[in-house]
Amino acid sequence: MLPTSALDPATAEMAASERLPVTPKVDAASAHASRLRPLQVTWELTQANGWKSATARSPKGHRDNRQFSTAEAFHLIEEVGAMRVPLLALTGGDPLLRPDLFPIIEFASNRSVRTSLTLLPTPAVDARIMGELKACGLMRVGFWLHGSTPTLNDGHWGMSGLHRRTLEMIGACHEVQLPVQVNTIVARRNFHDIDSMIELLIRLDVAMWNVFFFVPASRDEADKLLSPEAHEEVFSKLYAASKRVHFQIKTTEGPHYQRYLLQQRIRESRGRLTEADVANCAPKGVNDGKGLVFINWRGEVYPSRFLPLTAGNVMGQSLAKVYCDSSMFVSLRDSSRLKGKCGRCQARNVCGGSRARAYVMTGDLFASDPCCALEL
Repeated sequence: MLPTSALDPATAEMAASERLPVTPKVDAASAHASRLRPLQVTWELTQANGWKSATARSPKGHRDNRQFSTAEAFHLIEEVGAMRVPLLALTGGDPLLRPDLFPIIEFASNRSVRTSLTLLPTPAVDARIMGELKACGLMRVGFWLHGSTPTLNDGHWGMSGLHRRTLEMIGACHEVQLPVQVNTIVARRNFHDIDSMIELLIRLDVAMWNVFFFVPASRDEADKLLSPEAHEEVFSKLYAASKRVHFQIKTTEGPHYQRYLLQQRIRESRGRLTEADVANCAPKGVNDGKGLVFINWRGEVYPSRFLPLTAGNVMGQSLAKVYCDSSMFVSLRDSSRLKGKCGRCQARNVCGGSRARAYVMTGDLFASDPCCALEL
């Protein structure tokens, strides 16, 4: 394992000069967080991009002063550990461009914080890098793959060769027995490729497939959205696949998949269960702000990476305080605020609709998810 002393001298000096506490105080917010906690914290380590970089390391000592210092990164990990968050998902930019990435992962591992890392298919990534990441305690590595063919995947990025390179990187992970997660954004351009993607992922022997249902950045991108009916078609394919594949299927910005699963449970019960029975017994769903937290490279806290409304900043506030007590997160956990058919739906506590998609498309954080096919 790489020791914390593996920091280059300039980075180590920055960490020492910060003098942040190693263990956070157990205050009222932290105590409350032990009962109310996120299930996943996604942390954007940097926005630096290494697409064209031939090496994984940035110049020694170079750091954008607005992003987390090493000491600040360690302090946030301590907070995540104190809240007993099941998963810390590290992302970027290109996280490998941070010279302190390996010490950050090792620091998390030493504090029993389960950590995953999403990487870009840069030329610097090989089996040696993957081996180092695993030795530091990384639980899983993720890659973006937006189609089963080079045309679909590379067309998404606007760069050629990335599909081939991503498959090579997955092979490098298998060489060192590092579990792989594949992330796919499903939109109108590629939703017909679901069956082919499933077959590819079976051959690639991945551990997890995270299916992101497209959220437009603005209403100008509405034509890229799947129709409500297309969402249901994808749900059907995912549900059928979940019964035969060895990898886990996870959805992001598709909370109505949980409603779909409840409907299948009712159907398969052959009359023994009603919608009210299942909805009342099912656990509350994970959604924007309800179990999910996104922290950007400047420390700003969002309910999800697709909902452009900040609730605070961990540079000046504790993560527990923001998640438990900020008006943004408190309101998102209150299903009585939902409007339209989301507010009338019996599955509102299990689903609740994509708050990010509702906000972008309507300007109302609590409006109905425009991509739900359920008729009420």
